[in-house]
Amino acid sequence: MTDYDARLVDLYDEDNPDGPDHDYFRSLADQLDARSILDLGCGTGILTVTFARPGRTVVGIDPSPAMLAYAAGRPGGADVDWVLGDSRDIPGGPFDYAAMTGNVAQHIPDPAWEHTLRDLGTALRPGGVLTFESRNPRARAWESWADEEPTVRSTPHGPLREWLELGESEPGRVVITFHNVFEDTGEDVVDELTLAFRERALIERQLVDAGFVVDGVWADWDRTPCADDSPLMVFQAHRA
Repeated sequence: MTDYDARLVDLYDEDNPDGPDHDYFRSLADQLDARSILDLGCGTGILTVTFARPGRTVVGIDPSPAMLAYAAGRPGGADVDWVLGDSRDIPGGPFDYAAMTGNVAQHIPDPAWEHTLRDLGTALRPGGVLTFESRNPRARAWESWADEEPTVRSTPHGPLREWLELGESEPGRVVITFHNVFEDTGEDVVDELTLAFRERALIERQLVDAGFVVDGVWADWDRTPCADDSPLMVFQAHRA
C-alpha cells in the first residue's frame, strides 16, 4: 500500500477521537481480565496505549509506517510492542483478547479477510475473545457520504480543503477517493480506499469457519442487540 501522508496522520486523532467505541473495547478487556491484548490495525495507537497497564502485554499491528511512527512517539507509546505488518506478522501469543477498531474489518478485502480471521484464531488462546465492528450494508451509509460538500479547516499545516468521491465497484464494495488540498501550496493529496460492506450472516459464517463461536452482535457500543436494519454491527466471538 502507499503510506499515509504524515501531515494527515497528524490530524487522524482529531478526526477519530476517543469515545464510546473505545470505552467498549477497554471495558471488554477489563471484563475479561485480559493479560495479553492484540490491537490489529491499530493506526495512531490512540486506543492501543490505553490498554497498557502493569502486568498486561499489549501489541499493536498496522501496515502503515507513518501511523506506527506516530503511535510509538505518543505518550504511553513505550508501553506497547508495535509491529509493522498485518495478521501474518502477529508475534508471540497466545493472546487473551484481540480487537479490530475503526472499521478495520472493512478495510481488509476478500480473500485476505478470511485469512485474517484464521490468523486471529491461531493467535488467540482457546476461549480468547475477538471483537470488531462493521457497518451494515443494508443501511447504505455511503449514499449520504456522497452528498457532503467540500469543507475547509485550519490545521498546523495551513488551511486544508477536503472532499470525497465515491462509487460502488460491485455490490458491497465501495471505492472512496479522498481529496486533501493544502491551500497554501495547492497540493492535492489523494487517498483511495475500498471498503467491504458484508452482511451479518456472512461475517458470522466466516467467524465460524475460522474456528470461532459468535457470542453476540450488537447495534451500538452499549450492547443493544443488533436488528436487521441497524447501521452498526459490533461482533463478539471467542475461539472454540
